[in-house]
Amino acid sequence: MHRGIIIKGVGGFYYVKEGDAEYQCRARGLFKKEGITPCVGDRVEFSLDLKTSEGLIENILPRKTFLIRPCIANVDTALIVMSVKDPKPNLMFLDRLMIKVAGAGLETLICFNKIDLDPDKNYLEYTMDYERAGYKVVYTSVKTGWGIDELMDGLKESITVLAGPSGVGKSSILNQMIPGLKLKVRGTSKKIGRGRHTTRHTQLFQLPNGGMVADTPGFTSLDLKDISSQQLSDLYREFEPFKGKCRFSSCLHATEPGCSVRHAMGSNKISRQRYERYLSLLKEIKETEASTYD
Repeated sequence: MHRGIIIKGVGGFYYVKEGDAEYQCRARGLFKKEGITPCVGDRVEFSLDLKTSEGLIENILPRKTFLIRPCIANVDTALIVMSVKDPKPNLMFLDRLMIKVAGAGLETLICFNKIDLDPDKNYLEYTMDYERAGYKVVYTSVKTGWGIDELMDGLKESITVLAGPSGVGKSSILNQMIPGLKLKVRGTSKKIGRGRHTTRHTQLFQLPNGGMVADTPGFTSLDLKDISSQQLSDLYREFEPFKGKCRFSSCLHATEPGCSVRHAMGSNKISRQRYERYLSLLKEIKETEASTYD
């Protein structure tokens, strides 16, 4: 029995990498009957037809992590790419995406791309909020090559999924990191002010330093239905030092008296902007919970 990792799934076929070799495989019909869909990133056992060199996936090994949309397994890190300009960064989108991946058990690495479009570094007014919160932030410019080596060091020996809005330069960054890769790149639409998707299916690419990166069509669902109001604050790294210090153990860090998080925000130990976006997301989750119980 052979073992490998699914790096791509297209048209009912799964492409499995075993060492330096790649095999086109189908999945056993049993998976469909049991409602199991093989995903990119799955580590699998497969048999091989020596005449056709086509494989049959016999078993999917236990998953360490799993995302549904996009369907990808065993990812260690989410590399969230935002641009400082063209398109303008949507920080609520960034915070929501960070919550989504943290809830799935993934580490977060934030990349702010296109820094060449802001030579005065005005972006530091908001990007430093994430650094102060304890997140790893890398600044890049595909145009100049700035930060690409640092970014690759952060992805070394891990499986990473690319995330972020369209048009921020995700495919361009991959093209920079992997010699010979020529993913299709499209700029920002002037009419709608945001990027246009170029990735049609999820695929894992091997990095020269030993890591692997998945390019995906995007996170098609960013609702927070799987996150409870009690869980939300646990997904904010900057809240961690103040956990257990509120007057009430069930504190949601909103309007409760004696809240250590609100006090930290008032003392500039926590970003006011991040905190206000937290309140907006908390309100959304509480409204969802209320409608569920009605």
